[in-house]
Amino acid sequence: MKALEIRNKYLNFFKKHGHNVIPSAPLIPENDPSVLFTTAGMQPLVPYLLGEKHPEGTRLTDYQKCVRTNDIEEVGDNRHLTYFEMLGNWSLGDYFKEESIQMSYDFLTKELQIPAEKLSVTCFAGDKDCPKDEVSASCWKKAGIPEERIYFYGKDDNWWIAGEEGPCGPDTEMFYDTGKPACSPDCQPSCDCGKYVEIWNNVFMEYFKDKNGYTKLKQKNVDTGLGLERMTMLLQGKETPYDTELFEPIMKKLEELQKIDSIQSRRIVAEHLRSSMMIIADGGRPSNIDRGYVLRRLIRRMIRHLNKLQVSLDEISTLIAINVENLKAMYPELEKNQAIIKDVILEEKNKFVKTLAHGEREFNKEMQKAKQAGTNVINGQVVFRLYDTYGFPPEVTKELAEENGFQIDLEEFEKLFKQHQEKSRAGSEHKFKGGLADQTEETIAYHTATHLLNAALKQIIGKDAHQRGSNITAERMRFDFNCDHKLTEEEKKAVEDLVNKWIQEGIPVTKQEMSKEEAIKSGAECMFIEKYPDIVTVYSIGNVSKELCGGPHVNNTKELGRFKIKKEESSSSGIRRIKAVLIKE
Repeated sequence: MKALEIRNKYLNFFKKHGHNVIPSAPLIPENDPSVLFTTAGMQPLVPYLLGEKHPEGTRLTDYQKCVRTNDIEEVGDNRHLTYFEMLGNWSLGDYFKEESIQMSYDFLTKELQIPAEKLSVTCFAGDKDCPKDEVSASCWKKAGIPEERIYFYGKDDNWWIAGEEGPCGPDTEMFYDTGKPACSPDCQPSCDCGKYVEIWNNVFMEYFKDKNGYTKLKQKNVDTGLGLERMTMLLQGKETPYDTELFEPIMKKLEELQKIDSIQSRRIVAEHLRSSMMIIADGGRPSNIDRGYVLRRLIRRMIRHLNKLQVSLDEISTLIAINVENLKAMYPELEKNQAIIKDVILEEKNKFVKTLAHGEREFNKEMQKAKQAGTNVINGQVVFRLYDTYGFPPEVTKELAEENGFQIDLEEFEKLFKQHQEKSRAGSEHKFKGGLADQTEETIAYHTATHLLNAALKQIIGKDAHQRGSNITAERMRFDFNCDHKLTEEEKKAVEDLVNKWIQEGIPVTKQEMSKEEAIKSGAECMFIEKYPDIVTVYSIGNVSKELCGGPHVNNTKELGRFKIKKEESSSSGIRRIKAVLIKE
């Protein structure tokens, strides 16, 4: 069964069970402070999981494009992916465990025709905060899973929360038995020997965690996630996602083009190219910070491995075209944005080629220093500096060293690189810390302020200025917009003054639900109009601003305080960035 067929079966199944199909949100989050990219299906639904009413009702289903960045260096093995697709269904205060579990069982065994004996499940074992989840276990037995294939685990395995505080609860996970021999008589789903593969996770959000502990939520939610690439691989009896039709054409082409054989490098090129194309199609651009830096890393790591395969970089255009042709039925945005994708990747390739030339010059200087010091070893600190400062790959440093009769201290480099990775991961975890609980008064105020800033830029800079992304915390807002020049001091002051004028006027903020067509006709603005469902929420700030948005917002602009621009800078080519604060007076 092909991936697109699995996706369609999923959406149609839940549609038959009263769920409204909503579009995938873009990979670039519009107003989520907690992550660089959309990382899960629940992420765009945060306000609704917290109790806001969704215009499409209480039963929803979709496929969600996701990017997770913690394991970029692991891509190249048989399972890690940066970009993946998550299928999900949600109950927002509607059904709960019994109906959720029965639907999951029916979809797996009837729609996908997975034999029931291939399935095992896990449930929460219970602790001082929450009792053992006997309800889920009972539901599974009723559905058709025998007791001997129902396992109980603690919070590390069967409990879900985003961040440190927020809605949370026990989950139940479904595992597929690959048929591989058990590693021991005690082998079970918690084992990572490869016999059992997790395929679906149903989270039962019935608690709220804060610094004082756990309390019961007023609204119980169900949040589920099924990885499409993994399910496709398993149903097709393949060893890895790279063996499925999602990657097969590009893997085959790379095998034809390569002069040095490396399955790891072929996988890295295929995966990073697909991920980069998806990010660019949703508005991402390479830069030196945040999500732009992640995209830059993906493109440059792909180029490094094309070089390792000794594939000409002139073939990148061909590889992009193969991916577009192969994936356009699943992701029409790739075909629509093909020219932009190609331009962005080739421009980044050209920059990286210059970087490599620069790095080689720096290496030659270091080699001369080593000769003068009477050693034939390039120390690990130099290798790491070339990598960290110039983006010069350590394997290239090693090759250049060996060509000139030198060695590199790889052990010291790996120690420094590991420290660098740990810092990066810690930074990512800190960035995600806010999670679902970050809908505070402060973030809600900043959310509303982005609408005023967007409107002010249109008046001062020009009507073609549009939002290209935002990032909000309780302390500040960051707003990206398209603009071909650095703002003058006069322009910045005019924007700031206009926003403050609207705040002082005490303009009411109103909310309406209407069809997407009505919203467009009324002049409402949004990023990625095609990504919104048929029924949308429109927030208006008097006659100043009208935007499609999930909310939430303040009731009146007077609640915002004084708006102050702290910085205006380049974000990426053709995109400017404003950092601003709201000062309570």
